[in-house]
Amino acid sequence: MRHSVFIYFLVAFLAVSLIGSSVLTTYTQFIAEGPLQEQTEVLIEKGKTLRKIARKLHHEGIISSPSIFELGVRASGQSNKIKAGEYSIPRYASAKMVMNILTSGNTYIRRLVVPEGLTSEQVVALMNNSKGLVGNVMQIPKEGTLLPDTYHYSYGDTKESILERMKNAMERTVAELWEARDPTITLKTPAEAVIMASIVEKETSKDAERAHIASVFYNRMAQGIRLQSDPTVIYAVTDGHVDQMKRVIYKDLKEQHPYNTYVIYGLPRGPISNPGRASIEAVLHPMKTKDLYFVADGTGGHVFAATYKDHQKNVQKWRLISRGKRKTSPVKPLQPKEEK
Repeated sequence: MRHSVFIYFLVAFLAVSLIGSSVLTTYTQFIAEGPLQEQTEVLIEKGKTLRKIARKLHHEGIISSPSIFELGVRASGQSNKIKAGEYSIPRYASAKMVMNILTSGNTYIRRLVVPEGLTSEQVVALMNNSKGLVGNVMQIPKEGTLLPDTYHYSYGDTKESILERMKNAMERTVAELWEARDPTITLKTPAEAVIMASIVEKETSKDAERAHIASVFYNRMAQGIRLQSDPTVIYAVTDGHVDQMKRVIYKDLKEQHPYNTYVIYGLPRGPISNPGRASIEAVLHPMKTKDLYFVADGTGGHVFAATYKDHQKNVQKWRLISRGKRKTSPVKPLQPKEEK
């Protein structure tokens, strides 16, 4: 009898010891450093079971053991708290850390950087190549209605929702800047400001030049001289599909088109790009100059002139600089007879 009792207690003791050892081993593996060597993003789809999530994490190299992850999550009481979404997992994250990330609901935030001066067609193309945005854009937005900026989004956000945010941002920005405009400028509407800003945006990438170039355009319009902006030629010749343009040739300057400022006076009928805040502000607060001309200076900027004679000198300098290089756009062939 005493022997049987001893055997019972011995077996019970060994069982408890083994279970305790197993639990300790499982927990140690659960909090141990994971195998992931580079930060990565993982998408947890809605409706997936804990077992399927564990297998996916293992397949993508985030955790060492799907069974340890599943046991750890269940033991922590978190099996029903994992939220769908895209998450960023740091390198060497333990299974426990992965669990905490997936139950936090703090999904990975992506960025869409929209550079200044893109056409609306180019913006949509950029979105189509951005991972995580879903849906189709049914209609290309009107030119000049999207504000270039950095937009944050989560996996599964729609392209149309991002475009709507861009449109709202542009409307707010234009309204704010128009209200604070220089009262001496001759533009009549915010729409005209966006048109001129879209040309300034394509003429220079230097912030310090924007207001100076705007002053040239104002001065030319005041004297009845065509703007003669090369970017408007590209927009006209390609009918807005500017990516198709390889090289401007002289005959393009004579293209009869409502956007070609070599053949029309004043502003084109609409924007040729989506300008950024800096270009809109420059147009609404132009420099006060007498300059009527500008040409590239070979450093990425421009040199300005108030007379055609000085402009021709600058053109000759530019030709010397660019000699032997393939020209991608024409030097402005402005004629003295245009001056008034």
